[in-house]
Amino acid sequence: MKPNGTSLKLNGEMNSVEIDELIGDEHIFTSLETPMRSDAFEKTEDEKIKIIAHHFEKIMDTMGLDLTDDSLKGTPMRVAKMYVKEIFSGLNPENKPVVALFDNKYRYEEMLVEKNITVQSFCEHHFVPIIGHAHVAYISSGKVIGLSKINRTVQYFAKRPQVQERLTIQIAEELKKMLETEDIAVIIDARHMCVSLRGVKDHAGSTVTSSYHGAFKKEAVRNEFFKYLD
Repeated sequence: MKPNGTSLKLNGEMNSVEIDELIGDEHIFTSLETPMRSDAFEKTEDEKIKIIAHHFEKIMDTMGLDLTDDSLKGTPMRVAKMYVKEIFSGLNPENKPVVALFDNKYRYEEMLVEKNITVQSFCEHHFVPIIGHAHVAYISSGKVIGLSKINRTVQYFAKRPQVQERLTIQIAEELKKMLETEDIAVIIDARHMCVSLRGVKDHAGSTVTSSYHGAFKKEAVRNEFFKYLD
């Protein structure tokens, strides 16, 4: 049975449409990598914008909106540009932050925590916002990066259709590579508009996910991290 009580069975088995709906409604993710086709970057951004605008115009027209109205006639192009250039710009690897590593010359060997990093992403199941904050910590292995690069890394992976669990892991794995250390921790606390605007329509709940590596697998180290988040 679906959560709302609707049967998922058709002739005793789930059909493909019901399976797809269940995966989306239950917020299940199927891969650690963002699902991308091999030809994802054969079209230019301008070509993608033109195609998206065309199809979004069809969506608006299907819903009965008057596209000759001055307020609406530019909407398909605005949406297309927003998708490609802004809210889904993290799909393009050319937008990945360029990071320079520096020697930890001041020999700061304690935990570094960057907290309350803004997370603005979109649920890949319903294409509505995920809004919250990320808290990131690392212990230097001899190298450091500029603080803004941590924020930019969070934003890069957030600016694509996402599932929060995958987003959390992707940020942690990227920071491990960037900082050349296993001692990384990432926590994301976010609200999902697909939960508050539709379905259960819970406006108060939030989702917390975490990814701990290296020294952060030790309870004492994690507890120190938690202390800084209070």
